[in-house]
Amino acid sequence: MMNVSQREAAELIESSDIKFVRLAFCDVFGVQKNISVQASELERAFLQGIAFDASSIAGFRDPSHSDLFLFPDPETMTLLPWRPSRGGVARFFCEIRNPDGSPFSADCRKFLADTEQLLAEHDLRCDVGAECEFYLFKLDENGNPTDIPIDRAGYFDIAPADCCENVRREICQTLEAMGIQPERSHHEQGPGQNEIDFRYSNALSAADNVVTFKQVVSTVAARNGLWASFSPKPIAGEAGNGFHINCSITHADIRATTDESLFRSFMAGVLAHTPEMTAVLNPLAESYARLGMDKAPNRVSWSPSNRSQLIRIPASDASHQRMELRSPDASCNPYLAFALVMRAGLDGILSGMTPPPPCNENLLLCSQKIKEQYRELPSDLVAARRLAAESKFMQDVLPAHLLTAYTE
Repeated sequence: MMNVSQREAAELIESSDIKFVRLAFCDVFGVQKNISVQASELERAFLQGIAFDASSIAGFRDPSHSDLFLFPDPETMTLLPWRPSRGGVARFFCEIRNPDGSPFSADCRKFLADTEQLLAEHDLRCDVGAECEFYLFKLDENGNPTDIPIDRAGYFDIAPADCCENVRREICQTLEAMGIQPERSHHEQGPGQNEIDFRYSNALSAADNVVTFKQVVSTVAARNGLWASFSPKPIAGEAGNGFHINCSITHADIRATTDESLFRSFMAGVLAHTPEMTAVLNPLAESYARLGMDKAPNRVSWSPSNRSQLIRIPASDASHQRMELRSPDASCNPYLAFALVMRAGLDGILSGMTPPPPCNENLLLCSQKIKEQYRELPSDLVAARRLAAESKFMQDVLPAHLLTAYTE
């Protein structure tokens, strides 16, 4: 994505023969939406916004107060490389505002931006990197999705067993054309399951990149006669689609030395509040078929390197300043997920929390007696919603509009 001003964006639209502009945003559950306008309407969009019917968007408004406005963020401009080069298409992520110009309370992207600002006010910076898994399935003769995976390959397998190699390559090339730098890609554990990781960044850019990534994966899959699934457990008995969130917490002044106690308090806050956040991190009934299976944790624990824990400290991180939260799944809203993790970590820092001792057991396989020593995550969506609704932390940090959407 390009870091440009409104004037530069307008000039680039004109010089690049762009005819259509997509104004993109997400509903409260992280599903991308957009409205397409003619390029000639961009200036009006910057100045006055583009109105839309919010009553038709999940979790937004009822028909009696349905008008909202989209204001494109010029720094998020990107060209869609799968559209024609002549008469092409540009996309902007947008701020959502009320008719009086005030921010809309359920604008999840704004909530994440506010969370970054909150950390900055405490002289803190959080960088985020996400690992988002997905399956590729075949289509039937009528072009409808099936439950037949493209291959039967497994973790790190190669062609010809791995039939996803060319699709992953095309996804990576498309991401690069859009300014997102992939770092690695490979076949995952399940049949037809894949993972593509891209470089960490500030939280808002990272969430924008995840939304773009999902769009690119789905688009490239369709161009190859396939469909992509990010659902938590698309095949019973096989690995689910995780959305592992990697976080590093530092002082905003990069010249300052970040002591290990800062990181440990941040991690302690995330450990303490993850059960309450689970309704957002794992928002579907299907999400709970994944937890407690195939290295997807269902208890509150942490460990250096152990992949069965809720939080893992990667062995490659010698400074111990990065943690990986492993419970979220690929159906969650990345803006809300990142914001809640950051606010939980900040609460840990401000409250002076310390994490419990590390757990080196595989809690998915050990005895019930050992398991009972660790707090359990909610076992289903009903329990997760109840816990979130009763949580003082969630009531304090999440706008009421959003909390209601995830607990009703």
